[in-house]
Amino acid sequence: MNRELELYIRRYITISEEELSVFSQYLILKTIKKKEFLLKEGTTCKARYFILEGCFRHFYIDVKGNEQIIHFGIENWWITDYASLVYQVPSKMYIQALEHTTFLELNEEDLEKLYLKVPKLERFFRIIMEKTYIAAQQRIEYMFSLTGKEFYEKFVGSNPVFAQRVPQYMLASYLGLTPEFISKIKSRS
Repeated sequence: MNRELELYIRRYITISEEELSVFSQYLILKTIKKKEFLLKEGTTCKARYFILEGCFRHFYIDVKGNEQIIHFGIENWWITDYASLVYQVPSKMYIQALEHTTFLELNEEDLEKLYLKVPKLERFFRIIMEKTYIAAQQRIEYMFSLTGKEFYEKFVGSNPVFAQRVPQYMLASYLGLTPEFISKIKSRS
């Protein structure tokens, strides 16, 4: 079992070495180069991915042809396209590596088998999903209740290292701002 994933799991549930060993049998270690795609629009997502090292962006292309980033993934985060994964329909999203990235892949078919062998993992993934939902809900709340400047400052204040890793135009897309607006904020600081 990968040490980072083990520590991550133990933050949420109590799990034995034997159960971790069973879990590790279902994980596939993979790497992807910077700018390569883990998922493209039109393909069906078949797995969840735990990031060991690197960074992904999760985005779609709107009707005007603009990339709209909805999520980033960095070390010790899970990333997937839940709509495509759960409903097994072609994705409307892309997941692309922003850096050379190493990750663990957990196939959805295997996850169902794993739940039968280690039932407490279902609780673990429920907790992860709840945290993911809360983060998305909070982001929406901030987008509607804070000024662009306040939203940017709140995000950068709580994610300083992350904000430096991601190009400014991508951060702007994620926050629903323009790169020019962020440049103005930075120049006034």
